Amino acid sequence: MIDRYTRREIGELWSEHARFEALRRVEVAACEEMDGPTAAELEAIRQATFTVQAVNERERVTDHDTAAFVDVLAASAGEAGRWIHYGLTSSDVLDTGLALQLRAVGELVLPDARALVAELAAAARRHVHTLCVGRTHGIHAEPTSFGIKLAGFAFEAHRNAQRLERAFAQASVGALSGAVGTYSATSPEFERRVLARLGLEVEPVSTQVVPRDRHAELVQAIALAGAGLERLAVEIRHLARTEVSEAREPFTAGQKGSSAMPHKRNPIKSEQISGLARLLRGYAQAALEDVALWHERDISHSSVERIMLPDATILLDHMQRRMLGVIRGLVVDEARMRENIDLTHGALFSQRLLLALVAGGASRDDAYRVVQRLAQQALDTRVALRTLLAADPAGEGLDLDAIFDLEPYIRHAGEIVARLDAID
Repeated sequence: MIDRYTRREIGELWSEHARFEALRRVEVAACEEMDGPTAAELEAIRQATFTVQAVNERERVTDHDTAAFVDVLAASAGEAGRWIHYGLTSSDVLDTGLALQLRAVGELVLPDARALVAELAAAARRHVHTLCVGRTHGIHAEPTSFGIKLAGFAFEAHRNAQRLERAFAQASVGALSGAVGTYSATSPEFERRVLARLGLEVEPVSTQVVPRDRHAELVQAIALAGAGLERLAVEIRHLARTEVSEAREPFTAGQKGSSAMPHKRNPIKSEQISGLARLLRGYAQAALEDVALWHERDISHSSVERIMLPDATILLDHMQRRMLGVIRGLVVDEARMRENIDLTHGALFSQRLLLALVAGGASRDDAYRVVQRLAQQALDTRVALRTLLAADPAGEGLDLDAIFDLEPYIRHAGEIVARLDAID
C-alpha cells in the first residue's frame, strides 16, 4: 500500500522484516519443542539472525523465499542451524507466521473499530432531540432526530467491530502438520506444543496449508466494515451539500478546499472513504477466489495474499482513523436542520393529517386523495399546508395544533437512543 494511506505502526507489521521475523519466531518455537537440540544449540538458534537483504540475495539462487530464509537463519546459527526447519514444510512456517502477523494487525485495528462505536454513540446522545428531516429516496419524508440517525450508525459500527474481532480470531490459527498434513515427520502433540508457545490455536485439518476460507472470512469482514464506513460517509456527503448544509466535516486552520475557489469546504475525507471502500470489496472477491486450491495445496493464493492482506488491513485502518476524525469534529448546524423541515411547507405532516381524517371517519383512500391534493398544492404554491387545510372543507373539525406538532416525531427518541447503553 502507498505511504499516503499507511500508518507507520501497521506498515511495520507488514514489512518484509516483520514477515521474516514472524517466520523466525515459528522456527525457534519449533526447535524449542524438539527432542534433538542441546541447550547450547537452542541458545545458538535463539540468537540466530537474518537481514532482508541477505534473504533476498539468497533467493536469487534458490528461487524460493522460504528456503532462502531458512538457509540464512540456519547459517547464522552455525552447527545448530541443522535443526532449523527440521521436519517442517514451507506452509507450516508461512501460515503460522502469517497468523502471528494477523493477530498483531488485529490488535492494532480493533481498538479504532471500538472507538468509532463510542464516538457515534456519544454524538447520538448529544443530538437525541435535535430535529432534522428524514429522507427516503433522497426526498423529504418525515421529521426525525439526528440522534436516532447516528444511533443506527453506532449499532452498525458495533456489529462491524464484533465481526472484525471474530474474523481476526478465527484467522489467527497455525499449523505444523508437515508435507501434506499427515504429521509424517512430526506429531500432533508437537504441533500443539509449538502453537501453545506462540499463543495460537491449532487448525484441526490443515492439509499442509491452513484453509483459505478463514482468510476469506477476515477479508469479507473487512469489506463489510468498509461498506459501513462508506454508508456513513455517503450520509455526511449528502448532508454537506450546499442545498442541505446540515452537517459538514471539520475544516482545520490553514486548510484549503479548492485550489481555485477559496470558498469551498469539500467533504474530502468522506469521499476518500467512499472510494477506498470499493477496493475493499474487490479484495473480498479475490479472497473468495483463493479458497479453492488444488488438492492438499498449491500456491495460487500466495501471490494474492501478499498484496491483499496488507492492503486490506492498512486501508481499513486508514478509513477508520479518517472517520474517527470526521465524527469527532463533525459540525452540526441544528438551525439549518430546523429550517429544512419547513422546505416542504408542511407537506411532510401528510401522514399525521391522513390518520386524523381516517380517525374522523373517512375511508383511507378518500383521505389519501385529499391529503395528496393539498400536500401537492402546498409544494406547488409554497403556501403552508396548514393554511390550505384551514380553508378547505376537509379541515373542518380537525385539531390542527396536534396534526402539525413536531413533538410526536421525537417522543420516543430517548428510548431509541438509550438502546445504545447495551453496547457502549
